[in-house]
Amino acid sequence: MLRNGAAQASGSPAAAPRPVRVWCDGCYDMVHYGHSNQLRQARAMGDYLIVGIHTDEEIAKHKGPPVFTQEERYKMVQAIKWVDEIAPRAPYVSTLETLDKYNCDFCVHGNDITLTVDGKDTYEEVKAAGRYRECNRTQGVSTTDLVGRMLLMTKAHHSNIDEDLDYRKHKDNFGKGPKGHSPWTGVSQFLQTSQKIIQFASGKEPQPGDTIIYVAGAFDLFHIGHVDFLEKVHLLAKRPYIIVGLHFDQEVNRYKGKNYPIMNIHERTLSVLACRYVSEVVIGAPYAVTADLLDHFKVELVCHGLTEVVPDKDGSDPYQEPKRRGIFQLVDSGSNLTTDLIVQRIIKNRLEFEARNQKKEAKELAVLEAMKKTEEEEHKKGLQG
Repeated sequence: MLRNGAAQASGSPAAAPRPVRVWCDGCYDMVHYGHSNQLRQARAMGDYLIVGIHTDEEIAKHKGPPVFTQEERYKMVQAIKWVDEIAPRAPYVSTLETLDKYNCDFCVHGNDITLTVDGKDTYEEVKAAGRYRECNRTQGVSTTDLVGRMLLMTKAHHSNIDEDLDYRKHKDNFGKGPKGHSPWTGVSQFLQTSQKIIQFASGKEPQPGDTIIYVAGAFDLFHIGHVDFLEKVHLLAKRPYIIVGLHFDQEVNRYKGKNYPIMNIHERTLSVLACRYVSEVVIGAPYAVTADLLDHFKVELVCHGLTEVVPDKDGSDPYQEPKRRGIFQLVDSGSNLTTDLIVQRIIKNRLEFEARNQKKEAKELAVLEAMKKTEEEEHKKGLQG
């Protein structure tokens, strides 16, 4: 047997291999499926994943004000199914001392640049010690990108209206515009694949004794309010099997209005699948919870939060059938956070967020230019030699 590069001696009793402990750290502000994919990859490199999360104070110092509080970010990361443990108040710079404190073999980060306020690589020390691993960054999404979508949605998130100066300024800032993209999530550049869904899905069928619970909605910008709701639903049964029905973008836009959804159906699918309380997702679920749907999935309980239920196109109650069967239940999540409130947080601090994102992009560009210059100089020396 091979484990961590060490071969088991022939004839000797098999010793239990020491679990490989992996460390990840970050802000995890506005947690999205890109963060989840990083943690999924990191968990696959070992047996136990610990995620260190920076404080609000540290983030404000190095990057600018976070959207979510540290307590909200702690709970959000803990809800990701590949995370075994979180480490609150993790230092912004990753050190060998931190890895040793949590008995971690190495740390994992995406293949993007993370810098301190003075422009230094936050992983410099662990890289030098050979205790750093890299995973692939998820293309098409970032916190900066999502903030940009929310700022853009105030003018032309989904539509092809004529741009005014204010809108054009925001488009230039984030390098994205609505032309030529989906009319529903105009600035999304994410490309879904069946392989990505397989990587995120549990692949587990309901077992005898499981209670099959169905919930439905947009689950846009999957956030702590959604997590609180799903956690409460999860506690309703001894062995819950929660199926989440996700509505298509056009349906979400019909009942949410404005320029929602911010994330398209493919992005929302991965966001929900990453949650530890979710067993299965119905992509493009019908707005009305029908008898066919309930019978097909053998649903025993249908839940909805305390948010308003908008009638179907014909004016009927979308939960009419589960109510008739006596299997409908309202669930109080205990949270008042909604996608609307998140967008309001962003817009309220618009200038601060724009300044943060521009500052971050400028620092990263400066580092890339310096690296390019160094490579060119080394190339010239090589030619001269």
